[in-house]
Amino acid sequence: MALTTKGRATRQRIIEGASAYLRGDAPGTATLDDIRAITGTSKGQLFHYFPGGKEELLLAVARFEADRVIDDQQPHLGALTSWPAWARWRDAVVARYRAQGARCPLATLMDQVGSTPGAAEVATSLLNRWQGLVHQGITAMQAKGAVDPDRAAAAFIAGIQGGVQILRSTGDSAHLEAVIDLLIDHLKGHG
Repeated sequence: MALTTKGRATRQRIIEGASAYLRGDAPGTATLDDIRAITGTSKGQLFHYFPGGKEELLLAVARFEADRVIDDQQPHLGALTSWPAWARWRDAVVARYRAQGARCPLATLMDQVGSTPGAAEVATSLLNRWQGLVHQGITAMQAKGAVDPDRAAAAFIAGIQGGVQILRSTGDSAHLEAVIDLLIDHLKGHG
């Protein structure tokens, strides 16, 4: 659908409002009435901008949240060319997930749209982009292929996700910090 500048702004306001709601203290399952109330939009506006209804809106919010995962790690993630840069990235990742705590808007969204067509693509796209950026950093830091950058980047992403799940369950970031620190130490030993 071709939107005017004002239409794009309204659509984005709806997405950001729904995102803020899902980042709240107790969002539960989002309803269209919740999103209408938060964003000050009518039912007609919601269906104008999201003709597929709630699932289409939540997929748009999931894409927005997936972009935030990467954006929250910048500029560090895109500049992993020195060990101090890796340390800054590590600190940004830990800070992001500590601040998020048990609430993970992307996980909440994926729980709500998990079987919706397009949901798996949102998660896959995020993980591929994230892994690709880590891969670039590994390649920049290693000497003559001492570490397989595909496997190492996959280990970082899997380790971070596991650490985040433990943090969400316990409120403790020690596992998240440990996995990132050990993987960076491993890279240093092979760089």
